[in-house]
Amino acid sequence: NDMKKLEKKLRVGILGGTGMVGQRFITLLENHPWFEVTTIAASSRSAGKTYEEAMSGRWKLEDKMPEAVKNIVVKDVKDIEEISNSVDFVFSAVDMTKEEIKAIEDEYAKSETPVVSNNSAHRWTEDVPMVVPEINIDHFDIIETQKKRLGTKRGFVAVKPNCSIQGYVPALAAWQEFEPYEVCVTTYQAISGAGKNFSDWPEMVGNIIPYIGGEEEKSEIEPLKILGSIKDGKFVKADNLLITSQCVRVPVLEGHTAAVFVKFRKNPSKEELIDRLKNFSGFPQENDLPSAPKPFINYLSEDDRPQVAKDVYYENGFGVSVGRLREDTLFDYKFIGLAHNTVRGAAGGAILCAESLVEKGYIAHK
Repeated sequence: NDMKKLEKKLRVGILGGTGMVGQRFITLLENHPWFEVTTIAASSRSAGKTYEEAMSGRWKLEDKMPEAVKNIVVKDVKDIEEISNSVDFVFSAVDMTKEEIKAIEDEYAKSETPVVSNNSAHRWTEDVPMVVPEINIDHFDIIETQKKRLGTKRGFVAVKPNCSIQGYVPALAAWQEFEPYEVCVTTYQAISGAGKNFSDWPEMVGNIIPYIGGEEEKSEIEPLKILGSIKDGKFVKADNLLITSQCVRVPVLEGHTAAVFVKFRKNPSKEELIDRLKNFSGFPQENDLPSAPKPFINYLSEDDRPQVAKDVYYENGFGVSVGRLREDTLFDYKFIGLAHNTVRGAAGGAILCAESLVEKGYIAHK
């Protein structure tokens, strides 16, 4: 890829680097060809310690902490000017209230530091793009409108959508020509989505909890923004689609599974639907971005797939797996989807957004 052949890597800061998604950012960015983690920021209680010291007893991933970050001295996330001066852009995974997150992400943007956020706070801000790069890359166009509001030359906020929707929205996007209009989905969500593993959350072993705060609302309405359009500098939600959902926490560490029923206005065959899944690609694949899964959607024909144990790390967790597509008696078709909730669904999805923003010229060296 002849992309700007970045002479040197872009310097990246991780805001909220001590949490589980922050840890996932740090491991995924180890040896990244374009990005180098130079700054890690967290709350004042971690500030001033090396990352290794700050993380003592708090490292949750099975992947080991990369050597390169162990001696980075953690900064206070509120030292915006100091952090902005040391990075080209930041990933945000801070743990604060919605209002605090909105305020601090805007402050970073106003300091001319692009923010690619995993947080939900800005997902419905009317000039903030919420992007799955394979699906709605054109939504980044709204950044120009946002920069005018913020009064910035290069600073902006972009977000990725919730982890719960990644296993089924790519299929709906692949099938747009057949006009899906009613969708019923139940998601079976991993405990890492709550920032926990089994040693933190023993009551999840052998248990199912039929409630995840705010998740059903996100599952039902975020796809409407992603599959919607921009008119006159504002987002218009897709108005031809109705989604109802239930979200359930299950005893799985990584990977959100979705059981999905769909009605179509057109009358596709099963072969057509599978063909569109297998051949669905977008900006990351066409531009050969470093983290782009190829193919994006992995269609599995075996009766018992996708399975978390076998499929969650498809394309390093950046891809989506779909199986069990079949005709239904009540809806038209039903299928099972699976996505890695902290890679594609969180840190990895944000990294793919950042790679796309570099390729499109929105993120560059300061």
